[in-house]
Amino acid sequence: MKKLLVLTLVLVLGISVLSLAQGKVGVVLDVGGRGDLSFNDMAFKGTEEAAAEFGWEMTELQSATAADYLPNIRNLARTGEYDLIICVGFLLGDALAEASAEFPDQKFAIIDVDYITGPNIMNIVFRENEMSALVGALMAMAANEYGYANAGIVLGIEIPVLYHFEAGFRFGIDWANQKLGSSIGLQYTYVGSFTDLALGKVATEAMLSKGAVGVYGVAGSVGIGDLEAITEAHANAGTTSGAPYFFGVDANQDYLDLGMHTLASGMKRVDVAAYTAVAAVANNTFTSGVTSLGLTEGGVAISKVSDLSEFIEFGIRGGSVDPDDFYTTIANWATNRATIPAAIWDAVDELEAAILNGSIVVPTANSGEEMAAVRAEYTLGSP
Repeated sequence: MKKLLVLTLVLVLGISVLSLAQGKVGVVLDVGGRGDLSFNDMAFKGTEEAAAEFGWEMTELQSATAADYLPNIRNLARTGEYDLIICVGFLLGDALAEASAEFPDQKFAIIDVDYITGPNIMNIVFRENEMSALVGALMAMAANEYGYANAGIVLGIEIPVLYHFEAGFRFGIDWANQKLGSSIGLQYTYVGSFTDLALGKVATEAMLSKGAVGVYGVAGSVGIGDLEAITEAHANAGTTSGAPYFFGVDANQDYLDLGMHTLASGMKRVDVAAYTAVAAVANNTFTSGVTSLGLTEGGVAISKVSDLSEFIEFGIRGGSVDPDDFYTTIANWATNRATIPAAIWDAVDELEAAILNGSIVVPTANSGEEMAAVRAEYTLGSP
């Protein structure tokens, strides 16, 4: 009788069978956790949006330490209730390798890992080198415009995923130097953490003292410490916009600090990856194997005005932005962006177009040896 009633509703009201189906998705975050305003929060954002659209239930598990990864994955998988378990980040790779073998009928998706594969694993990786080249070029041209010696980048743990960022950033600086006939150098460091804000602040302060025009914060919530150092530098100088600049990562972080100091962000759409994984299971199109997302696929980008309001709302939901500051943030952002001449923005667009049409291939690295080769080619006066 119950089945007959459902069938009648489908036929009479036009309700699709898919919309009636309920699913469950589990998300295992890495040690950065919620509140990083970048990688983990973006994964949560995309999963939450997909769960809402498909009528799924969502469960989120935090990982206090690396020792939590495997138990968290197992605790979800052994219930047999989850249509999909999403593992967020490179650091979960080894734990997934073990769990996916233990639970061969469980569908998994993992972000930033392509070396752990299997018939029940969807791997989603990004060409972070592409958008980081745009950030590097922009920072180098800003440094040249205002008489700064260096561009800075603060990275987290030295792992292959972060080599993608460093390689692209180096290339972008070199591209700008060749275009302008300039000799902007590089300050870079791996702080060994994705959570210690103090390390980011100290690293950024050191770079600013050596003439960096700004810092690209590629270390999760450590970037909040980078921004603190930038904000304090402005407070000490009595300025509210212009150099030194902060450059965000993963999310569009242009809205941070009321939009006053983030010139641009290297956007890595982890939210798109998480959404895509849920949608694939919900639509019965789940396929194992590696999917790589770059500029062409919209998986990475340099932040633009078209997505600013979406991410101010992201900040409001995360508690980092007061709703009353929405329009103030947009106004501050516009003022800060206007400190960069139009010719520089045009040059960034030129580089982006060349990457998109394939006439420029941005180098990347997936091992220490490959990264050493990129550093040797693009020394940029760096240590």
